[in-house]
Amino acid sequence: MPQTKAIISIENVVASASVDQTIDLNEIVRLFPDVEYHPEQFPGLVFRLRSPKTATLIFNSGKMVCTGAKSEAQAKKAVRAVVSKLKKGGIEIFNEPVIVIQNIVASAGLGGKVHLEEAARKLERSMYEPEQFPGLIHRMKEPKTVILLFASGKLVCTGAKKEVEVYQAVTNLHNLLEEKDLMIY
Repeated sequence: MPQTKAIISIENVVASASVDQTIDLNEIVRLFPDVEYHPEQFPGLVFRLRSPKTATLIFNSGKMVCTGAKSEAQAKKAVRAVVSKLKKGGIEIFNEPVIVIQNIVASAGLGGKVHLEEAARKLERSMYEPEQFPGLIHRMKEPKTVILLFASGKLVCTGAKKEVEVYQAVTNLHNLLEEKDLMIY
């Protein structure tokens, strides 16, 4: 992984999955009383796991969305665990889930403060409107991510599909800020 002084923490990994078959959500509710299902408010059922601590939305189309994982591996493990629990509980599932990472949200600290107004002028694809939002919004082309950068040097990176992209994005931005003399230590 690229080197950076930034301390990066993955906060949430969102994965979609499909078992490519219809699933009877009412049957899941009958067999698993802990699930949350309010079809009049939302068409998905919420299946929570304690470990890894995640929530997986299950739709009758067989599609699922898992949130709350702290890594790609944990998101995949959570989806597989939910499918395994459903099977063990008596729900017929014929296919293994096809899992795709949709978004990784991470936070980081760059170890120094940032001149946001100057950064907005010097960095392409950046927007800073402090009366609307206290952070600078930087749209990075490679890897394709969006970074919310604050004057404190803290940031939120979103849009990555792989953990390595988070590290690349934060490193690229940090190097760019250093290069343009926008960091204050």
